[in-house]
Amino acid sequence: MVYREHDTGLAQGGAGDAVRCACAARAVLGEAPLWVARENAVYWVDIKGPAVHRLVLSDNTHTSWPMPEMLGWVVERQDRRGFIAGFKSGFARLSLDPLRIEPICTPERHLPDSRMNDAGVDRSGRIWAGTMDDCERTATGCLYCLGVAGDWTRHDSGYIVSNGPTFSPGHDVLYHTDTTRRVIYRFPLQADGSLGKREVFVVFPDDWGWPDGMATDVHGGIWVAHWGGGRVSRFRPDGRLDRVIAMPVSQVTSCCFAGSTLERMFVTSAAIGSDDEPLAGSLFEVSAGVQGAPTYAYGG
Repeated sequence: MVYREHDTGLAQGGAGDAVRCACAARAVLGEAPLWVARENAVYWVDIKGPAVHRLVLSDNTHTSWPMPEMLGWVVERQDRRGFIAGFKSGFARLSLDPLRIEPICTPERHLPDSRMNDAGVDRSGRIWAGTMDDCERTATGCLYCLGVAGDWTRHDSGYIVSNGPTFSPGHDVLYHTDTTRRVIYRFPLQADGSLGKREVFVVFPDDWGWPDGMATDVHGGIWVAHWGGGRVSRFRPDGRLDRVIAMPVSQVTSCCFAGSTLERMFVTSAAIGSDDEPLAGSLFEVSAGVQGAPTYAYGG
């Protein structure tokens, strides 16, 4: 089933971009798509399922693995020994066949309603991950960094729902989303892993929905999923809106670039609050018409 972008009046160009349902998994809360080149596959999570999903691009084989607790994301490891996962309880090593979970650290053990929500890896192999209040009431969410030695540091706080870490192509800027406040921030990122002063990158008007997961293209464009906004948008490095691609579902959660040339974009969605949308919770492929920036695996 193929959908076509309609003219939203909010962005320049992009008319005619195709949106295809790649996997009708109907995740409760699909999130965190991840391209794994060695498997020619896209992984993503269903936070509330909870489960990990995989779609092999060569033959469209879909596999899912139930999880014992909520998880916000998985990322590759450089040693190819499975993944690092962001569970409700904290950071952990994860193997899928057979299922094995080895806790690394629990930064928010003192917050029973807290959970991991989204993550990205910088080119030095560090994981940057946000937390949130699963009840979405209290600003206890923080931005953490998991170093390659398994050490963790807290870099920012005060989020109700944190989301979408991504990086500039040169990895000298980190972008992070304060979803509840509808703000995307940018932080100068130093080689040693320290962050500079937080700056506002984009503020969403109410009729755009809420900014969720993000990905970066080779030109420095920041692609943002609109929760409750039914679209994916591209912003230029100066924060100007550049393109809008409409989606056939309202709860759009995140995106990633995939394929051998990183020219295929995959977008996750959620079925929460979308009983009248038959494809809500599916994984979609979008013709973005641009190459994604390289992504990295955890170095620990």
